[in-house]
Amino acid sequence: MKIKNLYAISLLAACLIACGGKDPKSVPNEPGRAAAEIAKTTFEEIVVTAAEMEGNPFTQEWDTPFGIPPFESITDSHFMPAFKDAVLELREEIAAIADNPEPPNFDNTILALELSGAQMSKVLGVFFNLVSMEMNDEKRKLQAVISPMYTREIDSITLNETLWARVDTVYQQRDSLELGEQEARLLQLTHRNFVRAGAALDADTKTKVAAINSEMSELTTQFAQNLLRATKSFKIEITEEADVVGLTDNFKTSIWDEDKQAWVVTLDRSVYETFMTQSQNRDLRKRAFNGYRLRATEGDTDNGPLAIKIAQLRAKRAALLGYDNHAQYILEYNMARTPAGVEEFLLKVWEPGLARAKEERSDMQAMIGDRFTFAGHDWWHYSEKVRANRFNLEQEKIKPYFDLEAVKAGAFEMADRLFGLTFMEIEAPFWNDKVTAYEVTEADGSHLGVFFFDMYARDSKRGGAWMNSFRSGSNIDGESIRPIVVNNLNLTAPPEGQPTLLNFSEVETLFHEFGHGLHGLMTKIDYTTFSGVDGPRDYTEFPAQILEHWTSQPIMLGLYAKHYETGEVIPEALVERMMLAANHNQGFATTEFIAAALLDLRWHMLTEKEAMAITDARAFEEQVLRGYGLIDEIEPRYRTQYFSHIFSSNTGYSAGYYAYLWSEILDADGFNAFLEAEDIFDPEVAGRLKKWVYEAGGLMEADELYRKFRGSNPDIAPLLRGRGFAVPTETED
Repeated sequence: MKIKNLYAISLLAACLIACGGKDPKSVPNEPGRAAAEIAKTTFEEIVVTAAEMEGNPFTQEWDTPFGIPPFESITDSHFMPAFKDAVLELREEIAAIADNPEPPNFDNTILALELSGAQMSKVLGVFFNLVSMEMNDEKRKLQAVISPMYTREIDSITLNETLWARVDTVYQQRDSLELGEQEARLLQLTHRNFVRAGAALDADTKTKVAAINSEMSELTTQFAQNLLRATKSFKIEITEEADVVGLTDNFKTSIWDEDKQAWVVTLDRSVYETFMTQSQNRDLRKRAFNGYRLRATEGDTDNGPLAIKIAQLRAKRAALLGYDNHAQYILEYNMARTPAGVEEFLLKVWEPGLARAKEERSDMQAMIGDRFTFAGHDWWHYSEKVRANRFNLEQEKIKPYFDLEAVKAGAFEMADRLFGLTFMEIEAPFWNDKVTAYEVTEADGSHLGVFFFDMYARDSKRGGAWMNSFRSGSNIDGESIRPIVVNNLNLTAPPEGQPTLLNFSEVETLFHEFGHGLHGLMTKIDYTTFSGVDGPRDYTEFPAQILEHWTSQPIMLGLYAKHYETGEVIPEALVERMMLAANHNQGFATTEFIAAALLDLRWHMLTEKEAMAITDARAFEEQVLRGYGLIDEIEPRYRTQYFSHIFSSNTGYSAGYYAYLWSEILDADGFNAFLEAEDIFDPEVAGRLKKWVYEAGGLMEADELYRKFRGSNPDIAPLLRGRGFAVPTETED
C-alpha cells in the first residue's frame, strides 16, 4: 500500500526541495478567483511564525545518505508547524497557477500542478509513515487534526473553478499540442482526476462534496485509531504450564513477558495464527478467536456506527458525482469496470471454494468424532492436524529452513537474476533500531533508490503487512529524484541472539511486499502522478503477487531455504510434501477472503437511499454473508468493524478488496510465461516484465500494460488450477 491523497491525484509531487526559514505569513480565506462558497467550506486561515519554524528539520536540507529523513532529529512537535507552513506554500503555488494572466498551456498549468506541493509531500511522507509505524498519543492527536485539514486543502484545489477552467482548456486543446507520450498521459490523468473529484459540478454541489470529504476524513481517521486501540488492548496472559500445552518452545519463548511472568497472546497476526494453530486449550482458542473477530465492536472503540456513516457518505457523494453507487464510481477505470463484473468474477471462485471448505469441515469433524461439534475457533488447529496426518508435514518442521535474513537474501538474489538489481546494506537514519536499509543499484551501478525493511510487530505499529514510500520517483527537466520505499511486516521478534524463523505463509508475504517495493522503486516514469505503484487496485497487486511464485521454485529454494543451524538446503522430500500440501485448506482460505470481498462490494453497491436505511452494521453483514451461503464455521477475513482496508481512509480499498484475487488471474497467467519459457529467470520474459510492469507505472491503462508484457489477455484457468479447483471447459484453451 502507498499513501495517496484523497483522489489519487498526485498534485503533491514527491520532490526533496530544501526550504529555508520563512517569514510569518497568512493567506486570506479566498483561493484566487475560486467560488466563494467553496472557499468558505474548504479554506481556513493559517498563520505560521518564524519562531514556530526555527530549527524545524523540515525547513532544512537533509544532509543524510540519499536524502533520507533525519528521523533522530524529527520530533512530534515539528509536524504541525511544518504542515501548516507547507499548506501555505501550496496555497501560494496553486494561486499562482490559477491566477496566471497568461493563456493556459501544458507548462504553466499541468506541469506547474505536477511540481506543486513538494514541501507538503516532504512533511506528510514522514508523518503518515510514522503514524503507521510509531504511533503514540501525540501523533494520534495530530492525525485527527491533520487528516481533515489535508482533505480540505485538496478539495480547495480540485474544486477551484478558475483552476479547473485552465485544466479543461488545456485538455480540450490536447490534439493540437503535440505532446510526448508521458505528457499526454499526465494531461489525461490530471483532467480525469479533477472531473472525478467533482470539478465540473455546479458550485452548490461542489460545496456538498467538499463537506462530505471533510467529514469522511474525520470518520476514517477515528475508525483507524479505534481499531488500533482495540487490537492492542486485547491480551491473554497465561501463567499455568497446563494452558500452554501444544505450544512449541520457540513460540513460548517469543511470547514470554518477563515483567508479567506470563505468556502473553496478542492479536498480532503472526502471534494469533500460531496460537490458534498450536494451542490444545480449546477454551483459550475460543477466547482468542472472539477477541479477534469482535474487535472494535463495543464501548468507545465500536466502529459499527462509523462504518455505517462512512458508507452513507460515500453513497451520497457518488450520487452527487452522477453514479448509482460508490462501487460504480471506484470501478469505472479498474480492470473489472463494474460492480456486476466484480460480483460475477468472485462467484466463479466462491462456488468451488465454498464447496471445498465444506469438505474440509467434514474432514475435521470426522477427526474429532463425537467429542464435540466443530466450530470456527477449531479451524486453524484441526486443519494443521489434517495437514500433518495427510501429508506428514508440520509447519514447525519447515520453519528452521526459512530464516528471515536468508529469505531476504533470496529475494535480493531473485531481483538480481530477474532485473539486474543489487542490494547493499547501508548506515542510515532509522525510526526504530530494528529497521534495516539498503541502497539499490542497477546492473550498471547507477543508483535506483533506498529500500527500508521494518519487519517486527510492536505496540506502536499497526497490524498487517504493507509497502509505502517516503519519497516517490520523478525525472522532470533532467532532475532525477529516486524513490525511498519501505516494507513492513509484523513478525514476532525472537529472543535476543536467536534467529527469526518464518512459516511459509510469512515467506510469501515477504516476497509479496517486496514486489510492491520493487514496483515503487523501479519506476522510469518522469511524473509522480503515474509513477511507481499508482494505478487501479485490481492491477497494482499483480507486481506483488507474481513474485510469490518464485518462493517455492526448486532453484529458488536451493538459494535461500537453508537450515539456520546446519546450512542444509531444504530436503527435496520435504519440498515435495510442501507442494502436495500447497492447496491444503484452500477452501477455507478462498472462502474467508471472498466473503470479505463480497462484504466490501455490498457495502459499496448501496444507493444513497439504501445506505441511509442501514442502522446495524453487524446485522447488515450477517444478511449479506448468509445470502451468499457462508457457513457458520468460517469468519470473513475482515468483518466490518475491523475492515481497515476499506474504512480507515477516505477511499483506500473500498469496492476494491477483490483486487487481490483479480490480480491472482494476472499473476498466475503471468508466471506461466516463465514456465512456457522453461526458465523462471528467462531474460526475455523478465525484460518484458521489467519494462511494462515495474518500470511503466501507470503509463497506459492497466489492461494494455498487461498485454504489452504477456502478449495476450489473462486467462482465469491458471488461477483455478493453482487453487486446486476444477476448470470449466469453456475457460480451457
